[in-house]
Amino acid sequence: MALTPDTRDWLGRLAPVDVATLLYLAGATGAVLAFTGEDHAGWDSLMVANALLLVLVLLAPRAREGGPVGRFLGDWYPMLLLGGLYAEVGVVNVDLGYQHDLAIQRLELLVFGSQVSYRWIREMPSPVLSWLLHTCYLAYYAILYGSPLGLWFSGRRDPARRTIFAVMVTFYLCYVMFLFFPVAGPRYAFEQAHNAATAVWPAQLTDRVLDLGDSWGAAFPSSHVAAAVVAALCALRYWRPLGLGLTPLTLGLIAAVVYGQFHYAVDALAGLIVAGAVLASLRWAVSREQFAARPLPRRVWEAGPSRA
Repeated sequence: MALTPDTRDWLGRLAPVDVATLLYLAGATGAVLAFTGEDHAGWDSLMVANALLLVLVLLAPRAREGGPVGRFLGDWYPMLLLGGLYAEVGVVNVDLGYQHDLAIQRLELLVFGSQVSYRWIREMPSPVLSWLLHTCYLAYYAILYGSPLGLWFSGRRDPARRTIFAVMVTFYLCYVMFLFFPVAGPRYAFEQAHNAATAVWPAQLTDRVLDLGDSWGAAFPSSHVAAAVVAALCALRYWRPLGLGLTPLTLGLIAAVVYGQFHYAVDALAGLIVAGAVLASLRWAVSREQFAARPLPRRVWEAGPSRA
């Protein structure tokens, strides 16, 4: 069926982040429908939430034409709704109640030779190291939002939008994995450590934060690692001073998710792979677009078609 001119015009006004959000919504809604049964009657609220997000996506192009506030909300709505999207993953996984930790623990043994997330904080209970790494872990949201916000308010609006898109694609890939392959993580699979490293206040604060807002089944791959790396490297590319400020925190966070027993080491490794794949794909797409838009050299189009 042919598209009407109005439909083609509306599709043309969708931003890349809108398209990515629509694709994720389709996957998340499919997961909810696939797992829905008699015991999951409460999942109607998840469908309503997904429908409301669909409405927001459809309204985003018009919002971006409505002045500075509308432009900001139209560009930033996925980042503003991250908490709700993350919570949905936890609701689904807790209700289903199954996980694949044993498979990931076996992979951990295969790759690293031991359960690194269990051993590291017990064999190296350094208060100084724990203080530094848990502080970096707590800086996660500063990295995540600081990168696009810094770009946005420094006048680098297009790089900020590209960063938001890259970060959200990263999250969407991780969240789909969480929904179809839930892994609880070492925080739930192993007994918690109790030593000098866990007694420092950043470690205790981190535990309180996770008790309030963690989503069960969202361990593999580590979205903390993947999204933070993408945000930091985008900042490093588009505004080097900002990126240099975020990079040490990001490196500390990568170590912290394992040291603090929040993720298996293979979760962090998988997060790095996701981040690398997203950044490489986007870089290839931009390079391809720029190549396609590049005019042919004058001598080529003046010569005309070659004669065999």
